[in-house]
Amino acid sequence: MVRKDKEMTGKQKAALLLISLGPEVSASVYKHLTEEEIEMLTLEISGVKKVDSTVKEEIIEEFNNIALAQDYISQGGIGYAKTVLEKALGKEHALSIINRLTTSLQVRPFDFARKADPAQVLNFIQNEHPQTIALILSYLEAEQAGIILSSLPQEMQADIAKRIATMDSTSPEVISEIEAVLERKLSSTVTQDFTETGGVDAVVQVLNGVDRATEKTIMDALEIQDPELAEEIRKRMFVFEDIVTLDNRSIQRIVRECENADLVLSLRVSSEEVREVLFKNMSQRMAESFKDEMEVMGPVRLRDVEEAQARIVSIIRRLEESGEIIIARGGGDDIIV
Repeated sequence: MVRKDKEMTGKQKAALLLISLGPEVSASVYKHLTEEEIEMLTLEISGVKKVDSTVKEEIIEEFNNIALAQDYISQGGIGYAKTVLEKALGKEHALSIINRLTTSLQVRPFDFARKADPAQVLNFIQNEHPQTIALILSYLEAEQAGIILSSLPQEMQADIAKRIATMDSTSPEVISEIEAVLERKLSSTVTQDFTETGGVDAVVQVLNGVDRATEKTIMDALEIQDPELAEEIRKRMFVFEDIVTLDNRSIQRIVRECENADLVLSLRVSSEEVREVLFKNMSQRMAESFKDEMEVMGPVRLRDVEEAQARIVSIIRRLEESGEIIIARGGGDDIIV
């Protein structure tokens, strides 16, 4: 028999919660855990023979309250969460939940800035050092950061994009200092570990949110400053699977330009959605030929597939540069049909 809630450990509560949620939901939860956590919880679950219905209800209610508190914190911060929970659960119960969360919860730096209007953030940071701007933008949502980057002077844009891409880790002291200036009010749960942010993926996400003219200005400048970095960014800005976002006319143009061998190899391991889009934009004879070839094709090397897809993406970039196809982006690249 499982002990009463007050006597249970965190592991036991977690195990009981997973039992209550059922095997399908528990399996989904397992996907987000480490091997060590899975092993620990599985052992704990295997030791549960019988669960008191009252204890079960208490655990589920506790989990629900904590989930609500985390949601409230993400909406408006710890102060907002405390106010809402006090009205719903009473002051003592609310304080207990908040205290439990703030001992382990790590609120991502610049959370307040992600809720602000991009124009407000821009107004504050536009005169800051480029490294400070890069740090702040790397913590914002990609669309928000893209709007701000587009609004900065052109001579700064490539430099800031490069700083985001090459950013490794920043000490908590520096982050806290910048937050203090930006908001005048620090979160009590800023992580004390070195926080990794930035990187090529971060700048790709930001550039995907800017308009085409800004992207071109930044990439042209990066080509001069750091050609290898520019090429790496270009590789990640449009991947083979993104073909599904293109219009039919563009896809038909791409099919005509690409080598059949590259298309077949790429389709061999692509998603069903990509296959459907490409087959739809081929002649029936060509599509049937591709399908037959894929059926008899033996095992393929991942490196060969990646190289084939890279060649196709390179053709797509070339066609876009020449204006023969359009890739929808943020900013002013709306398409009128």
